[in-house]
Amino acid sequence: MSTIISTLKESDDENRVAITPDVAEKLVHKDFQVLVEKGAGEKAFFSDQAYVDAGATVVSRDDAVSKANLIAVVNQPDEATRAKIHEGQILIGLLKALVDTDAIQELAKQKVTALSFELLPRTISRAQSMDVLSSQVSIAGYKAALVAADQFARYLPMMITAAGTAKPAKVLVLGTGVAGLQAIGTAKRLGAIVSGYDVRPASRGEVESLGAEFLTSSVSAVGAGGYARQLSADEQKQQQDELVGFIKQNDIVITTAQVPGKKPPLLVPQQAIDNAKSGSVFVDLAASDLGGNVSGSKPGQTVMTENGAKIIGAGNLASQLATSASEMFSKNVQAVINDIADKDGNLNIDLTDDVMSQLVATDHGEIISDRLRDALNLPTKQPAEDAPEEATKETKDADKGDE
Repeated sequence: MSTIISTLKESDDENRVAITPDVAEKLVHKDFQVLVEKGAGEKAFFSDQAYVDAGATVVSRDDAVSKANLIAVVNQPDEATRAKIHEGQILIGLLKALVDTDAIQELAKQKVTALSFELLPRTISRAQSMDVLSSQVSIAGYKAALVAADQFARYLPMMITAAGTAKPAKVLVLGTGVAGLQAIGTAKRLGAIVSGYDVRPASRGEVESLGAEFLTSSVSAVGAGGYARQLSADEQKQQQDELVGFIKQNDIVITTAQVPGKKPPLLVPQQAIDNAKSGSVFVDLAASDLGGNVSGSKPGQTVMTENGAKIIGAGNLASQLATSASEMFSKNVQAVINDIADKDGNLNIDLTDDVMSQLVATDHGEIISDRLRDALNLPTKQPAEDAPEEATKETKDADKGDE
């Protein structure tokens, strides 16, 4: 019997789908059976018929959940759906493992193998094809510049007309990782004068290669694993003081700084909002229930300030480019499936592997990821060679895969 891969329809506020017809066809060609919940791809403009033409089978949610060996989702499924996922099944997606720890612990109790893309070790080259965070924030950075241009009341480029000359807009991008660089490149193509700010001095070359000015800080937040570390309260205050002057000189500010599982750093304090020009636009890609980079930002909402600035809480912009975002997301899922599938199409996760030992949040009732164990205040698991002699083989095998 062939291995069954399924994908589900996301919640009403999510337009993406975890597996596209193109990837479904590739999986079918590798002798996987693909099940797609009815209507799963509609908001990304992938019809049920497109999946059928690709060789997939369109089914109910109950069938997509109960029959699958692996369930691919964009976001953590709702509680009712999670309750139906059973022992031995694999769930993969943006499961918010470091934030929604209750849901992850539920999956562990159900002995579900949960792979949470937020845990992926991004500095390992082999993991790059699986890196959902990078593929999705790249799309968000591109879209952020377009949203800012749409909401800004003036031209972005210099415009010389018979009626006079319009000065180019000044755009400041705070955080020059994947999202920030896309925002910089897009704003430059739109003709704005662009600068990029980052606490990582090594970002200078990438920013300047896009034709933007690089602004840096006396605060360094270089962290492990390809992520920026969380700043201390004193460091945040120092950073904010430096940024107030930069922000005042710009018409558009796009913020991109996130620390997985932590409250986003406040880069634009209220003082900077109060001093902003009337008509200024702030696009906060970090806006979430945990907070945002911009004081007063609210996820999914646009806030007008008393002095005429506009704050856009844009924490899920990738969903607005649903087709492209789904195509990238689906290829990341496919890369993971290719990595864990053996030559006979069986799914086997090697917890001693340098990527899987970190990507896997739960397996056989155990919390696997050391980052997740740390978030839950659990002790780091012993390596197999340090395990007591009386430990069972199952315990040794589980321990062996952890760093």
